Amino acid sequence: MKFSVFQVSRKGGREENEDRMGYCYTRGSGIFILADGMGGHPLGEVAAQLALQAISAMFQKEAKPQLTDVAAFLASAVMGAHRQILRYAIEKGMLDTPRTTLVAAVVQAGAVSWIHCGDSRLYLVRQGELLARTRDHSFIEQQAGAAGLKLPERMNRNILFTCLGSPTKPVFDITGPVALQQGDKLMLCSDGLWSSLSDVDITYHLSHKPVSEAVPDLVEKALRNAGDGSDNVTCIALEWETPDGFESTRGSISTDTISEGVFASTVQAGWLDSELEDLDDAAIERSIAEINEAIRRSAAKKS
Repeated sequence: MKFSVFQVSRKGGREENEDRMGYCYTRGSGIFILADGMGGHPLGEVAAQLALQAISAMFQKEAKPQLTDVAAFLASAVMGAHRQILRYAIEKGMLDTPRTTLVAAVVQAGAVSWIHCGDSRLYLVRQGELLARTRDHSFIEQQAGAAGLKLPERMNRNILFTCLGSPTKPVFDITGPVALQQGDKLMLCSDGLWSSLSDVDITYHLSHKPVSEAVPDLVEKALRNAGDGSDNVTCIALEWETPDGFESTRGSISTDTISEGVFASTVQAGWLDSELEDLDDAAIERSIAEINEAIRRSAAKKS
């Protein structure tokens, strides 16, 4: 595999940066992950970090050097991250759970597949055209999509109906595999970026610049447009290179020299024990019941 990658995260006008991002790769597979910890709930940055660490740990365990079933891995990895966040909340005795959105993409065998939960987005641009974009798990965008309507670019779409870490099973969508071509640009970003920029603007920057220029330019433009009230703005993007079209550029990576059984990562993977891997839907329901019972007891004491 050969690709160029670039990433930026800025705090914006917020007191804390609750976004997290990173990537891991082996000789034959790579995963790119972005999580946006949700405000209005405690420790959004913890939820985002736990999600990245859990998914990275699962990837490093299963990519030997490729994943056997990419779609199955993505589904199990997102559920593993969700369970890790719930476990953290229970162990800390929290009455509200940390929560995060998430988007992740796996590049393998010359194709990309992705999963998303919430409103962190993925854009795939090819030859100046927007080939694909995730649809947010927000009430407004889902209703508009079902009705075949186009939403105004700057409409408030922040009311989500799913995320990781909430006391309900997360809803997620998996897309792919999509065969990659020379020069394809793949971008993952938090809503702090896309909420201040149009899809047309994003597509233009990705089409006309290398990712090492497009990413910082898009981030800076989003911050300027949002002003003092800007959300955290985080973006990670890659440009795919076919073997005969590869040119060494800033941030370029070739996995051909990586030995079997070796991986590289920008994420410090969390510790996955057998308990986490063995948690099924029944275990999740028990965890949710414990949280809800703690909330009920707290409310009874206050009354």
